[in-house]
Amino acid sequence: MSLPRMKARTLALVAVIVALLAVFANVAMRSGPLAPVKVTVARVEAGVVSPALFGIGTVAARHAYRIGPTAAGRVKRVDVQVGERVRAGQVLGEMDAVDLGDRIRAQEAALERAQAAMREAEARQAFARAQARRYDKLGSLQAASEELALTRRQELEVAEAGLAAAREERTRARAEGAALQAQLANLRLVAPVDGVVTLREVEPGTTVVAGQAVLEVIDPATLWVDLRLDQVNAGGLAAGLPARIVLRSRSGEALAGRVLRVEPKADAVTEELLAKVVFDRLPEPMPPLGELAEVTLALPPLHAAAVIPNAALRREAGAVGVWRRAGEGGLRFVPLKLGASDLDGRVQVREGLAAGDEIVVYSEAGLRAGRRTEVVAALDGAGK
Repeated sequence: MSLPRMKARTLALVAVIVALLAVFANVAMRSGPLAPVKVTVARVEAGVVSPALFGIGTVAARHAYRIGPTAAGRVKRVDVQVGERVRAGQVLGEMDAVDLGDRIRAQEAALERAQAAMREAEARQAFARAQARRYDKLGSLQAASEELALTRRQELEVAEAGLAAAREERTRARAEGAALQAQLANLRLVAPVDGVVTLREVEPGTTVVAGQAVLEVIDPATLWVDLRLDQVNAGGLAAGLPARIVLRSRSGEALAGRVLRVEPKADAVTEELLAKVVFDRLPEPMPPLGELAEVTLALPPLHAAAVIPNAALRREAGAVGVWRRAGEGGLRFVPLKLGASDLDGRVQVREGLAAGDEIVVYSEAGLRAGRRTEVVAALDGAGK
């Protein structure tokens, strides 16, 4: 074989090897461990963050009235059902006292006895006074001894004490009688305000004790939301903040409201702050008590500053920051000092970035310093 032919074969073999290496290198650079990581990016912009607080609450009534008897008795009738609207002063039901009639009659007899005893004591006192005056006059004329005059004065004192005791007994009997008459009047269950019946605890024929509720009536004009917020993220919570209320049964409707007050006592078990949020305009129809509500509280807007997507934040070696793209698609992790955030997924950057910097938002794989990246419009599936 001639030398020129061998050289030609050698050159052809080298060309094939070089081409294969080029193909392998290209494959390695595109799909192997040296391939760039696909990422989505965002540029740091100057903007205004309008922070807000978010919490879950339940619809409740500020004023709820539990209506029942002031004395033990049997429920005679209940005239309303749950959900009915009632007017102030409307009779909702009536009690049938177990022994109130007998007690009233016994008390009337006791009052008559007390009045008779008082009349007798008045007569005794009048007689004793007359005797005391008579013997005082006889004593001054030396027609009776001083001892007899002293005895009559002592009898007068005893009679006056008996009259005072009789008067006290009559007063006590009258007070007890008035209390029984008040109990008799309280046998009617009357609505204290215009409202809605929310509970009917017992049915006619049931015996209840004093203070036990038969019905519950709420004032729908006093509906509010018992709001709970995580203590960690409740900075800025204060009375008067505007609220956006979304009831679970009306997810497409946002209702305006405001924070009426912040409760002075937090929930130590759930680590939540408690607040009361009132509606600017009561929803119609009235939502059921206990319905869940999503509440967003708007905080005052902050001054313009560098703003980035919250999704871009990463934690590396205990520091919170972002991956910033450097020259030729390389990466560098930049620790940040952050400010406030809003519910739209944006956060303020106080230190670490400047407007115009390009940062990674999502990536298809884990990142490290210096790794090459390829910017794409969107990633398939969930990014990291």
